[in-house]
Amino acid sequence: METRQLEYFVAVAEELSFTRAAQRLYAVQSTVSAAIKSLEAEVGATLFDRSTRRVTLTPAGQAFLVEARAMLDAFARAVAAVQDTATGLRGSLRIGTMTGMNVFDLPAVLGVFHQRHPLVDIHVTVSTSGSTGLAEDLRHGRLDIALLGLPETDLTGFTTRPLARRPYLVLLPAEHPLAGRAEIDLHDLIDESFVDTPAGFGNRIVVDRAFERFGVRRRVSVEVDSLFAIPSYVRTGLGVAVTPELDLPETPGVISVPVAGTQLCWLMTVATAGNKEPNVVTRTLLDLIDAELDR
Repeated sequence: METRQLEYFVAVAEELSFTRAAQRLYAVQSTVSAAIKSLEAEVGATLFDRSTRRVTLTPAGQAFLVEARAMLDAFARAVAAVQDTATGLRGSLRIGTMTGMNVFDLPAVLGVFHQRHPLVDIHVTVSTSGSTGLAEDLRHGRLDIALLGLPETDLTGFTTRPLARRPYLVLLPAEHPLAGRAEIDLHDLIDESFVDTPAGFGNRIVVDRAFERFGVRRRVSVEVDSLFAIPSYVRTGLGVAVTPELDLPETPGVISVPVAGTQLCWLMTVATAGNKEPNVVTRTLLDLIDAELDR
């Protein structure tokens, strides 16, 4: 059994497509298919159910995936340990982050990491589907590390470090009847239209669930993929907004009022998959993040 066979297998298992796996590995599809057939013959079991419409893992494939990832991780750690000693840290690092995130200076941390470890290939993805998309990519091995804005109840299966906690604010047009209040109870907003990020974004999940506890579903009339775009829509009167306190741009005609009490809290974490030990490259970045947080 060769390491390359395991890499092909894991790629197909994560992508559930021979075509996408081949593209990801810069390989010819026939080569990937041949490697999988050879691997199945070697282990004596069918690892994938194949049809013209979909590829799925068999029970044997699901069991083998756990061990294949463990073997590849162990091999990567062994290689990295040798290379780190000989010529410096090598490898790759796939990082997922959110749009418009300003509570943690990820670019600065990655800049320091790159200066110290220039032989590591860094790839940063900014999710357009919110924290749930990042969590899904992390869960399926398409990312090594991700910055997530999900509630703690949604972080099961991940190893996390808290990066920031923020209270929520209500954004209102200056002429809104509630604009003069010192704080606003969410229940007072149940008849409003809202400006928010799309479903799947962590802040949207938190606020939606808060209103569901009142037995109502919010009317979200405007969806934008960045929190920083929300105040401009609020200013025009298209809706109010409930957002984390993230130093959003000051917008003339928009008033921010704290949410009453401790009803809501937004949490940002850095997460890795909880079902495997991070490799030496990922651990090195996590150590750097910890050092930045301790400053």
